[in-house]
Amino acid sequence: MSSEPRPHPVPPSIEAPRRPARTLSRFAGVALVAGALVTGGGAAAVAAPGGAPADAAVSRITPGPCAYTETPEDPAARPVPLPPDPRRTPDRGSVRVTLRTNQGPIGLTLDREAAPCTVQSFLHLVRHRFYDRTSCHRLTAYPTLKVLQCGDPSGTGSGGPGYRYADELPTDLPPAPTDPTGVRRLYARGTLAMANAGPDTNGSQFFLVQGDSALRPNYTVFGSVDAAGLATLDRIAAGGIAPTVEDPAPVDGAPALPVDIRRAVRHHHPHH
Repeated sequence: MSSEPRPHPVPPSIEAPRRPARTLSRFAGVALVAGALVTGGGAAAVAAPGGAPADAAVSRITPGPCAYTETPEDPAARPVPLPPDPRRTPDRGSVRVTLRTNQGPIGLTLDREAAPCTVQSFLHLVRHRFYDRTSCHRLTAYPTLKVLQCGDPSGTGSGGPGYRYADELPTDLPPAPTDPTGVRRLYARGTLAMANAGPDTNGSQFFLVQGDSALRPNYTVFGSVDAAGLATLDRIAAGGIAPTVEDPAPVDGAPALPVDIRRAVRHHHPHH
């Protein structure tokens, strides 16, 4: 990591940590690779206990192509069953979901073709009201990373749905203009993507890109944020990040304007 150029303050990873939980205040100052967006507390979280043989003996796995896998070592922050996993995962068209927050609506368009297993899981969590009455626990304001992270009912950044599933990584993102190495890609303003704790550890946490961000293409893109949602994100970002004793002027932490998802609603009609 030390060999990488660091023209800007280096953002930590965007992670939804596996146990042990690492809160934002614990890793906000850690100099990790610029623009990693994961669901864990820094480099240690990448070693999430996903693939251990011992896991397979106790984990239930759905029989379809998405193979949603129970994570007994990382139990659900709020009880929810494993998602449906039919033999043919729906992979055409889009689905609209609105996050009704206390700061305003955030409309999402989910893209089944780009990430069918991710969309199927997200809609399952919406249907079971997993996201209702949850807070968006993290806001970043780095020059190359501007996102709001949500999806953890515990509000700590360490919670998930009690299962994981494989990445559906984007292959068509343009190079990030801010990265001379060409390694990072442009996660453009309005992108909706999954946070993770390393390869194939998707769960419930997701991030909304408020400003163009430079990231390694390690995060599943599964939709976009509408104009009203971007206006809501801009208001949240303008409020800044809540200061702490350790960091009176943070660029990464809890939003100063608390963001509560009161209800996540799926729209069953294309334009309503």
